Amino acid sequence: MSHARTVLPASSDPARAMANRMLTPLARILVGAGVTANAVTALALTLSLIGAVMLAVGHFELAWPLIVLASVGDALDGIVARVGATASPQGALFDAAADRYQELAILSGLAVHLRASVGALAMVLAAMLASFMVSYGSAKAEALRVPIPDGSMRRFERALCICVGVTLVPLASSFVRTSSGPAWLGEAPILLALGVVALAGNVSAAIRLRAIAVSAAAKSADGARPASAAPNAVCVR
Repeated sequence: MSHARTVLPASSDPARAMANRMLTPLARILVGAGVTANAVTALALTLSLIGAVMLAVGHFELAWPLIVLASVGDALDGIVARVGATASPQGALFDAAADRYQELAILSGLAVHLRASVGALAMVLAAMLASFMVSYGSAKAEALRVPIPDGSMRRFERALCICVGVTLVPLASSFVRTSSGPAWLGEAPILLALGVVALAGNVSAAIRLRAIAVSAAAKSADGARPASAAPNAVCVR
């Protein structure tokens, strides 16, 4: 398997740009040590799968460091490829597939853990739907060769929300135990994170798909329009 991937242009998103700046020195160290981008991707996927199992059985205190490290690896692999100048379509395919497995595994672990509550389970499924549809919109735009619209709740933002939610659950649970608060408060952080992903993600997906449809229709109309009818053409009679 190739140890490279296609590296996308740097994002204008401030949070992603900051992550790139913070992780670039580490990427240089890894490249100097001979660590490949695919190795980082494989490690991140492995950590996420173990973390998903920990979530499923309710051990958030063990899950959160694994999931945070997996998310860092998810951001780091592309930077390693850029720094090492090892970009290729094969690496991009491996990276994209690993991302889907990683995100689905974590959400599935949460679904198993929250299965006793219909409302909480529905929230996880709605977050899964948002994840799928936002990614589908990007893939469809690339397939139609139209610009990918800007929008919220891309992979980076979704991972950030879930990481924060999972990390805060042990703290909230500890507070509940010491203060004799309601049990549901212990899982409030992850429920809130799932709600943000579900709501913002599905709204973003709908807006994105509409923008792609408009761009595709405009492209089709331009392709079908005679050259003499192009907006900048001069018609001579």
